[in-house]
Amino acid sequence: QVQLVESGGGLVQNGDSLRLSCEPSDGTSRFYTMAWFRQTPGEEREFVAAISWRGDVAFYSDSVRGRFTITRDNAKIAMYLQMSSLKPEDTAVYYCRMPARNSWGQGTQVTVSS
Repeated sequence: QVQLVESGGGLVQNGDSLRLSCEPSDGTSRFYTMAWFRQTPGEEREFVAAISWRGDVAFYSDSVRGRFTITRDNAKIAMYLQMSSLKPEDTAVYYCRMPARNSWGQGTQVTVSS
């Protein structure tokens, strides 16, 4: 496994923007697909977005497509989630995921007030 450290969460208002970061501890992580998931209390963790190792292919859930953008910087060995037009229903703990290494981050809380 590889350690994944998220940052950038916080409390924002409806319509605001926020950028999350994920930094793997292992430099070889640049060669793997990475993803963001989110979870609210009592619910299963749900897929948000994923990006290929080159950063040229991205996938989004229907609920965030057009508002969120996933990117990565392999020189810095980091992945980002730019979230715009945030809604209260985006409130959740957001997790970084590296499926090939079976790794999850510890999560970062995003709260959007109405």
